[in-house]
Amino acid sequence: MKASKKEFIAETEDILFECRQCILEIQDTYLTAANPDTINALFRSMHTLKGLSGLFGNQGITGSSHALESLLDDIRLGRIPVTEEVVNFLFKSIDVLSSAINGLKEDSPVDLSVHIEEVRNFRSSMQSGEAEPDIKGLIDNAILKVLSEYEEHRLKANIRTGHGIYLVNAIFDLATFDTSLEEFTKRIRQEGELISTLPTSTDVPEGFIGFNLMFASGKNVQALQQHFSENLEVLFPGKHTDQQTIPKPAHTMKSSSTTVRVDIDKLDRILNTIGELTLAKDAIRRIGTEMEGADPYSPLIRDIHKISVSLERRLGELQDEVLAIRMVPIGQIISRLAQVIRRYSKETGKEIELTLYGEDTEVDKSIAEEIVDPLMHLVRNAIDHGIEPAEERLSKGKRKQGTIVLKASQKGNHVVIEVVDDGRGIDIAKVREKAIEKGLMEPDAKLEDREIIDFIFAPGFSTKDVVSEFSGRGVGMDVVKEKLSLLGGFTEIHTKKHKGTTITLTLPITLAIIRALLVRVGNHRFVIPLSAVSEIIAIETKDIQTIERKNVYYLRGEMLPIIDIGKTFLLETDRNEQRFGVVIGFGRRKLGLLVDEIMAQHEIVIKSLGEYLKGLSGFAGAAEIGKHEVILVLDVESIIEHSLTRQEGGAYV
Repeated sequence: MKASKKEFIAETEDILFECRQCILEIQDTYLTAANPDTINALFRSMHTLKGLSGLFGNQGITGSSHALESLLDDIRLGRIPVTEEVVNFLFKSIDVLSSAINGLKEDSPVDLSVHIEEVRNFRSSMQSGEAEPDIKGLIDNAILKVLSEYEEHRLKANIRTGHGIYLVNAIFDLATFDTSLEEFTKRIRQEGELISTLPTSTDVPEGFIGFNLMFASGKNVQALQQHFSENLEVLFPGKHTDQQTIPKPAHTMKSSSTTVRVDIDKLDRILNTIGELTLAKDAIRRIGTEMEGADPYSPLIRDIHKISVSLERRLGELQDEVLAIRMVPIGQIISRLAQVIRRYSKETGKEIELTLYGEDTEVDKSIAEEIVDPLMHLVRNAIDHGIEPAEERLSKGKRKQGTIVLKASQKGNHVVIEVVDDGRGIDIAKVREKAIEKGLMEPDAKLEDREIIDFIFAPGFSTKDVVSEFSGRGVGMDVVKEKLSLLGGFTEIHTKKHKGTTITLTLPITLAIIRALLVRVGNHRFVIPLSAVSEIIAIETKDIQTIERKNVYYLRGEMLPIIDIGKTFLLETDRNEQRFGVVIGFGRRKLGLLVDEIMAQHEIVIKSLGEYLKGLSGFAGAAEIGKHEVILVLDVESIIEHSLTRQEGGAYV
């Protein structure tokens, strides 16, 4: 069973389990008054199931969950009363969905069309004609205008049952309002039902944030004022204010879980803190080294050394754990493309089969999300440009059905994603013709095939003569290249006429804390991400040759292009006969960066250069090392691209 299918089944089973727990709670309380929070939770779970099954392309479960979502929407809005019949029908529906999931496990799909019709008929037959109370005049119209349909329904339901409606004002410090508001709402729920949380700016001092929280309660006003003092405003006094009538289950039937969902921004903040602590750790080590020179036998020096080693070990463990939390199987991302392929194949009239490999390969969550759009562009282009119509494929001796393969694998500190199609391949002659037409190359220029193919990444470039919904507007491949470059990755294309095209995306596993190489060029220092470095070599300047106005170095039988960082950035360099070459990139995109000195390795957190320096080419950002010194981080991908498009010695402009 594919990893994506296992993941879908596991998540669906968890959702159905939660649904059963909610229905059990409703069954226990509906005779008095079903807890609206439980009904809402059941509605949200069904909504999640609908979205999840739609994402994985299971139309039967999508249709059933959508019908049940509509039924539950009517229940939570009071259009259908909660009865024993309703509870039994909900249990039956969950059993039907469970049978469908079991069918998926055994590769024997269950037809749910009959169940979908049953849900629709049941919903129509159970809708109540009971009118809700008219609350105009009872509640300020300014408040009613900002309530959602559900909030208005809960307001009316509480008024109908005779509960009092109250408004309590609360002001919190802006820095901690999220936790403070959560605690405050817990207090309200202990007294009744929270109906709505409304932001307010009235009488709120600078640096604070205010809320008006509307809630219903069966308790008398005096009891509530003890909890909320003078901030309590009575909107509707209620008829039964001597006792608590809102149901509160003695215990919850929700299952406990050992997993939690964590906001990626919170993990980013933790990593930033780790980065700052890493700087502090380096400072402690540096101070210890400096003190050791003055008094090498001091007990204080030994203590500093022990603290430094211990701190480094613990920080490493913490960093590894946080990075592990951020990692997700790439299958969660690339499996979404199945929906895109189904849609586009239907619209273009082409039969296409999608095959996925390496779905368990892990990548940083932030990177995984960022590559969705580039992959979308590549798949769309493969369908429109690559895969031929059925008649053309048959005439070439191919299968009528085209194939798109997505492969993911780990290569060192990188993740490699391949998008492979068995279509017509890239017409290099046509790309050349369009490049000349757009003034990207001279008609008599002699370029290798790979250099010509790279023109498809130029902004506005398209070989499509007719604009369609999917391509031909010259938007797409330049977006792919730009996005990959921002992520510190790069793209390679291999194509064969009438056989197909393979587009390879190479990405770092994470963009968080990385190891980097500190180098010196003249009086300036730079850092290079170690994930991009394949080796370091000593180079005699006399051994650097010039071929077609480009510097190259003969390395183990191959000509390695050489870029002098000093010349590239117009910097004065040492005049030594021997320098160092930092070999970056992979395959045909390998390049040697000529520097004066290899200094050290550091763990760094790359920071943005900001909006003012956003367009500065050649630099991926900046990092802080040593005595809080800011060092520029070289953008490996842009330097490689620069070497392929400009002659040696040209500066960045």
